[in-house]
Amino acid sequence: MPLSFFLAILISAGLSFLLTPLVRNYFIKKNWIENPEDKQKKTHNATALSSVPRGGGIPIFIAVLITAIIFLPLDKHLIGILLASIITLVVGLFDDLKDISPKIRLFFNIIVALIIVASGIGIAFVSNPFTGGIIDLSFIKINFNFLGQHSIWLIPDLLAVFWIVWCMNIVGWATGVDGQLPGFVSISAFFIGLLAIRYSTDITQWPVIILAGAVCGSYLGFLPFNFFPQSIMPGYSGKSLGGFLLAVLAILSGAKLATLIFLLFIPMLDAVYTIIRRIINKKPIYLGDGKHFHHQLLKAGWSRRSIACFYWAISLILGIVSLFLNSQQKLYFFLACSFLIFGIFINFSKHK
Repeated sequence: MPLSFFLAILISAGLSFLLTPLVRNYFIKKNWIENPEDKQKKTHNATALSSVPRGGGIPIFIAVLITAIIFLPLDKHLIGILLASIITLVVGLFDDLKDISPKIRLFFNIIVALIIVASGIGIAFVSNPFTGGIIDLSFIKINFNFLGQHSIWLIPDLLAVFWIVWCMNIVGWATGVDGQLPGFVSISAFFIGLLAIRYSTDITQWPVIILAGAVCGSYLGFLPFNFFPQSIMPGYSGKSLGGFLLAVLAILSGAKLATLIFLLFIPMLDAVYTIIRRIINKKPIYLGDGKHFHHQLLKAGWSRRSIACFYWAISLILGIVSLFLNSQQKLYFFLACSFLIFGIFINFSKHK
């Protein structure tokens, strides 16, 4: 199974690497490109920016799709994941081309999360960081008859919907500079796959291992074209797919939500700080304000390459650390680092 994991990474990376320039060239031919002035406003960077297309979700999705079909049986879980991924991709492409309303994007985030729940994927338990055991969430069940018997596990399903929507948005918020997103998404998927390999004697972990490899490879193959100076952007299609796939992998790997929070340490804290800041300032949570952590680093004089590499380095270091810490140790480590990073966020805000 470890061999299959690395083979999935190679196949997915190869497909993404070959397909990305084809998509990029097609978007350029159609003149579906980002307005450099609009992009300059979004990143708050005084440097002149080149005009590049979005649409990165297309090669990423195709790479994941083909790799998954090669290695995995088409069961109800995989069908649900692929169907939800297609919807995520289509909505993302509409946004890449037309910039649709954030409310519409949120609506479809919820739809794809409900599809995952309907396919039988939920968060039945979470690890207890204080005792080392688990907290069972599957104690409220609702049965109903609609074209046959159905059941809803209330807390697991609601938590899964919230988790998927949350991840789709926080990953999307951490995409302000070239190469930032594909780097930390591929690293996060890689370590989820490694952790799943530890339990590869459990056949329920096999799909997680393959899917993690496929996600890792797809973003890794896309990275050379997105790193500074980028020739194509992930767009909403690429970043929402990244958040969606990581969220589902965390659930499938045995409700390792804490592990993904650990791996996405900076994006997670940035999202929490952003929400708090917007609530205090009485601003809509879903509207961008150009004050994310990467924006502050740009204003402080960091280069785009440095910011991207910083995000990768944090994910890589925490990924390695996650292999050796239990749930309780991860909690203490996370809290200690959180106070430090929050202090940095506040300091940046005071000197904006």
